[in-house]
Amino acid sequence: MAGAHTKNHDYHLVEPSPWPFIASIGAFILALGSIAWMRYASGNSFELFGLELSAAKWMLFAVGLLIVLYVMFAWWRDTIKEAHEGHHTRVVSLHLRYGMILFIASEVMFFVAWFWAYFDAALFAGEAINFARAEATGGVWPPEGIETFDPWHLPLLNTLILLASGTTVTWAHHALLHDDREGLKWGLTLTVLLGVLFTICQIYEYTHAAFGFSGNIYGATFYMATGFHGFHVVVGTIFLAVCLFRALAGHFTKEQHFGFEAAAWYWHFVDVVWLFLFVAIYIWGE
Repeated sequence: MAGAHTKNHDYHLVEPSPWPFIASIGAFILALGSIAWMRYASGNSFELFGLELSAAKWMLFAVGLLIVLYVMFAWWRDTIKEAHEGHHTRVVSLHLRYGMILFIASEVMFFVAWFWAYFDAALFAGEAINFARAEATGGVWPPEGIETFDPWHLPLLNTLILLASGTTVTWAHHALLHDDREGLKWGLTLTVLLGVLFTICQIYEYTHAAFGFSGNIYGATFYMATGFHGFHVVVGTIFLAVCLFRALAGHFTKEQHFGFEAAAWYWHFVDVVWLFLFVAIYIWGE
């Protein structure tokens, strides 16, 4: 009987977990809160099964967000525990890498959609419609009356910040591979600080923009592309901050450090997307 339960393969058969079910509940509540909030902001109500949810928009949103955040913490905590227990064999680690590669590929296609929308409006400006006035943009890009950002000031600074952060995260990775724990910690610390600095500069840029999100197709495509990139920077910064805390706690070895490797891949992806945004939207779009 004991031999029947002996593990004779390299795969990890996980124990039953409550987190997928709880995550779906949290996501559903978060979606309800988000919809109720947006409906309320547009002057409409939101009913579900005869219940008016607009008044509880913030409560639903907060409860759903807290559930999702807790599930993220608990689920990844379990994954880290499984890795420390030796369940992440070479085969499992390889499949985790495949999963991360496919996730980044899906993110690439996500940004392809926003670039597609931007270039469609820019290359066929005569067909683009101004949403507020329902009239042509003047056949030019940027549309008439739009004052764009000077790419060689704050956008260039943000580009240098992200390029520097790509260098520091690479330094941290090489330090880990050479058992340099101090280099790992300082590299991650600098990367996180540069990520926060980029976000601050992006917020400053948005608050000084001469155009808004609504009212013109340029603003809509600009804010959707750069805004979603900014969101990915925030996510990547949190990702790397978690890796920093784990490094301070003594996690990661040069033989097994996929959590940090995945964060580094994601951060390099964010860097590359920004280079395309900088060239296409800020320089060419000027």
